[in-house]
Amino acid sequence: MTDDIWKRDEIASPCIKICVIQPETRLCTGCLRTIDEITQWGRMGHDDRAKVMAALPLRAPLLQKRKGGRAGRLVRRTGTID
Repeated sequence: MTDDIWKRDEIASPCIKICVIQPETRLCTGCLRTIDEITQWGRMGHDDRAKVMAALPLRAPLLQKRKGGRAGRLVRRTGTID
C-alpha cells in the first residue's frame, strides 16, 4: 500500500540539525537560512522555498570568514604564532 501524503511535491527543509545563528550574518551555520526563513519554512509555498534554496550556496562564503580562533588569539596576545 502506498501513502500519497508522503509523496507531495515539496522542497524538503535544508536543516541538518546544527542550529547555531552566527551573530554577524544572522544566518544559521547549519542550513544557511535566516531566522525568518527558518520560522516561515512550513508556511512557504514551492516557489518561495525554491528561492531560498537557490540563495543558500551564495551564503556559504559569508560564514567562512574566521577571526582566527585560538591561533588568532595567540597572535594578538604574543605577536607570534607558536
